[in-house]
Amino acid sequence: MSLIACMRFSKPRSLQVAAVALVTLSLLYPGIVYLSRTLVPASAFIVVALALIIARLATLRSAAERFWRMPLAAAAMTIAALAMLDAPLAVKAYPAAISLAASIVFGATLVHPPSMIERFASLREPELAPAARRYCRRVTIVWTVWLIANTIVSAVLAIPGYDAAWAIWTGLVAYLVMGALFVGEIAIRRFLLARAART
Repeated sequence: MSLIACMRFSKPRSLQVAAVALVTLSLLYPGIVYLSRTLVPASAFIVVALALIIARLATLRSAAERFWRMPLAAAAMTIAALAMLDAPLAVKAYPAAISLAASIVFGATLVHPPSMIERFASLREPELAPAARRYCRRVTIVWTVWLIANTIVSAVLAIPGYDAAWAIWTGLVAYLVMGALFVGEIAIRRFLLARAART
C-alpha cells in the first residue's frame, strides 16, 4: 500500500481537496518567495507560512492525525520566534520546519507502533499480516531518514546567499525525491507481492 493511496482514502472529499490545496501552496511557496523577495516584505511571507501551518492544523480531524498537532504547532512557534530575530531567515524556514515536523511524527511511530505507514495501510486492510507490518515499518524508516535529510538540506540552504539553491531544492528537488520514493515503493511492493504469489 503506497502512502499517497492510503492518505487519499483516509479523508472525506472536502478535506482531500483542502489537503491538495495546501500541498500545492506549499509547493509554490519557495518559488513565489524567490521571485518576489525584493517586492514583498518578509512579514507578508511569514504570515503566509504561519497561515499554511494553521490551515494544516485545521484539517486534522481523526485520532490518527492528532500526532501532527504538536510538531506542527512547534513549527509555527519556531517560525514566529525566528521572525523576531531574523525575518528573512524565518521566511525560508517554512519548508525545513514542516519537514522536521513530519520526521518527528514518522519517527515517533517507530518508537510507539504501529508505524506511520502501517497506520495508513490499515485504513484499507485492517488485518495486516506480520510480514506486511514489517514491510510498513521499513518504509516508515526510509521516509523518516529522508525527512531528516531534507530538513538538514533545507535549513542549510536557508542561510543567506543560497536563495536560488533553496528555492530549487525546496520547491522542486525535494518533491521529485518524494515522488521517486512513492514510485519506488510501489514498484518494490508489486515485486514482493509477485514473488510471494509464485512461492
